[in-house]
Amino acid sequence: MTGRIVIVGTGVAGATAAKTLRTEGYSGEILLLGAEPSLPYRRPMVSKELLAGTAAERRTLLQPAEFWRDHAIDLRTATTVERIDPVPQLVWPADGTAIGYDSLLLATGALPRRLPGATAASKGLEGPGVHTLRLRSDVGGVRSVLSAGGSLVIVGGGLIGCEVAATARGLGARVTILHAGATLLDRVAPAVVGEYYRKLHADNGVEVVTGVMLDRLEDGEGVTAVAADGRRWVASAALVAIGAVPDTRLAERAGLAIEEGIRVDERYRTSAAGIFAAGDAASRLDSESGEYRREEHWNSAQAQGAAAARSMLGLPAVPEEISWGWSQQYGRNLQFAGMIRPEHEVIVRGDAAAGDVTVLGLDGGRLVGAVGVGRPAEIRAARDLIARRVVLDSAECADPARPLGAVTALSGQS
Repeated sequence: MTGRIVIVGTGVAGATAAKTLRTEGYSGEILLLGAEPSLPYRRPMVSKELLAGTAAERRTLLQPAEFWRDHAIDLRTATTVERIDPVPQLVWPADGTAIGYDSLLLATGALPRRLPGATAASKGLEGPGVHTLRLRSDVGGVRSVLSAGGSLVIVGGGLIGCEVAATARGLGARVTILHAGATLLDRVAPAVVGEYYRKLHADNGVEVVTGVMLDRLEDGEGVTAVAADGRRWVASAALVAIGAVPDTRLAERAGLAIEEGIRVDERYRTSAAGIFAAGDAASRLDSESGEYRREEHWNSAQAQGAAAARSMLGLPAVPEEISWGWSQQYGRNLQFAGMIRPEHEVIVRGDAAAGDVTVLGLDGGRLVGAVGVGRPAEIRAARDLIARRVVLDSAECADPARPLGAVTALSGQS
């Protein structure tokens, strides 16, 4: 198959798509365009090894520099795409030179979510001492504060906020986490796991304050976080880690359908012919909720990039991978798969207080989500059970002596 495929975005979704095209035998041109100056790299390392300064350069890369050349992939870094024209199928980089395409993949990722009301004219919600941490280029500003023995207030107790807190403590910084929710990591883990991580951070010297409704960040001599109830926390700098929003700017300008992200079908096709989307920017119909939703995890973006590439080549779809992810804090491994909602039956296997636990979420007896601390084998088993949509014996699920993979399946698809 010949022609030209253009991929916008050099994160794991875009890079995996380019690699998959070659693996599947595509012999045409592949242009991989990214705004960042770096070669495609492992973004989960930003809040951990890259921030800590412990990662060897080659280990941070998705592929060594010669990979792209050897596979005839035209990788163009520091290339910002200003707009796309679905008709007549053109991509316009910032230098004004139009690039035609036969198929186009938007793997534009996501942007850090800003504090409500944070604008250039706002009352101090953002300033020189206020940072976000999503890209490699963000690391230097945060690390300079930590290396100088400064203190950090982190707004948000999700994955990024907690990972940065652990890294910062390892560098000797004084750290405060301000979280709006009742427990840490509440977007990916149930309260029993969030409470374990609250204690883990506290035991490592982090001040953790939950239920904080932030009013503003005052940037002056350091940064002062001011809560709606008047409480104040002062630090050398602040990190805003309250999630991300899909980067749909190119798609919106081109008139593509947007619904919680760039709307795609089961084959990652957008509303415009010849244009596909994958990764953090793409939203697919969730059969469980009937709503369009995005997956914001590394493994999901990787799987979607591969699936979109196969779709562009007209190849059969492969079974959809169950969404899963991980985090590493203070040497403790957290893994999660699927999603546990408040209405689900929750079963705790193991000792949460000791950090040796798997929490399962059942919906009518069917396993739909799992979170484990220090139990990677059980999460692997849970991913398989979730994918098979099996209804399990809940009493056996609750028995920690019963291997999860051996729990009786009462019904389901195999």
